[in-house]
Amino acid sequence: MGILKRAISKDASAVSMVLEATDIVNDIESIHKTSAVVTAALGRLSIAASMMGYGLKGKDDSITVKIDGGGPAGMLIAIADGMGNVKSYVQNPVVEIPLNNIGKLDVSGAVGTNGTLTVAKDLNLKEPYCGMVPIISGEIGEDIANYFVSSEQVPTVCGLGVLVNPDLTVKCAGGFLVQLLPFADEHCISTIEKNISEIKSVTDLFMSDKSAEEIALNLLDGLEPNILDEYNPKYKCDCSRERTQRILSGLSCEELEKIAQEQEITEVCCHFCNKKYCFSSDEILSIKNSKKNFQKGIDK
Repeated sequence: MGILKRAISKDASAVSMVLEATDIVNDIESIHKTSAVVTAALGRLSIAASMMGYGLKGKDDSITVKIDGGGPAGMLIAIADGMGNVKSYVQNPVVEIPLNNIGKLDVSGAVGTNGTLTVAKDLNLKEPYCGMVPIISGEIGEDIANYFVSSEQVPTVCGLGVLVNPDLTVKCAGGFLVQLLPFADEHCISTIEKNISEIKSVTDLFMSDKSAEEIALNLLDGLEPNILDEYNPKYKCDCSRERTQRILSGLSCEELEKIAQEQEITEVCCHFCNKKYCFSSDEILSIKNSKKNFQKGIDK
C-alpha cells in the first residue's frame, strides 16, 4: 500500500502530489520477477501513472501510460484508476545492461529513446482521450513532464525514483508532481524552482526522515500550502474469470473451434498479475455457441 498526499498553495495557483510507493514497486518486482533496471523503469512508470490517475472524476475512469522506446525492455505499460490504484506490465522483464556513466541503473538504456510516450484516458465517453509525445530522455520523469507541457499545456515538474537492493527487492520508491495553473505568477514559479533545485535526488528525498505529507508541503514551501487530500493506493489488478471470458468471446467462432479441438484445457494468464484462468474445451465451445447465436440474432 502506498501513501499519496496532495497539497495546494494558498492562492490555488500550484499543486503538489507525492506518492511513497515502496510497497507498490515491491509488488511489481514480486509479480513480474524483474531485473533491477527493469524494476526501476516499470516502478517509475507505475508511480507516474498512479499520480496521473488519482483525481479522475468518474469511479470507472482510468488512465493508461505506455512507453515504447525501442530499448531491450520493450514496451512498458501502467494502468491506474481514479484512486491511484495501479497495475503494470513489461514486455521483457529481465534486462542486464551496465550501469550508466554516474554509476546508477541505466533506466534510459533499458527503455530506449527512439519511440513515444502515449497517454490514454478512458473517461467513459465514446472515445478515450489520447495524447502522444516523443521520448526525450527515457528516464520517464522528464518524459512525463514533457507530456503534460506538450499535450495538456500544464507546466509540470515530475520526479521519480526507485532504489533496488542487491537481492532485487525494493528499498525505496516514490515520486512527485508539481503543477502550475494558468494564473501562477512569477513569485510562485521562482519559489517552486528554488524548492526543486534543493532536491539532490528523488530516492534520497524518500530515504530521508520526511513523510509524504512533509515532502508535499516542502515542494510548495513559501506559498503557504495546505494538504488538499490523501489516499493509500496499491497495486491492484481487476482481472476476473468473467472478464477473461469476454476476451475469449472476442475471438472468431473458427478460432474458438480450433482452440477447443487442440486442447482439453485452455489456460489464460493475466499479463498484469500472472493469475491463471482455465477453460475446458466444453466451455470454449459454449462461448463459441453463445457468440454464434448472438450473431444470428443480429442478422435477423
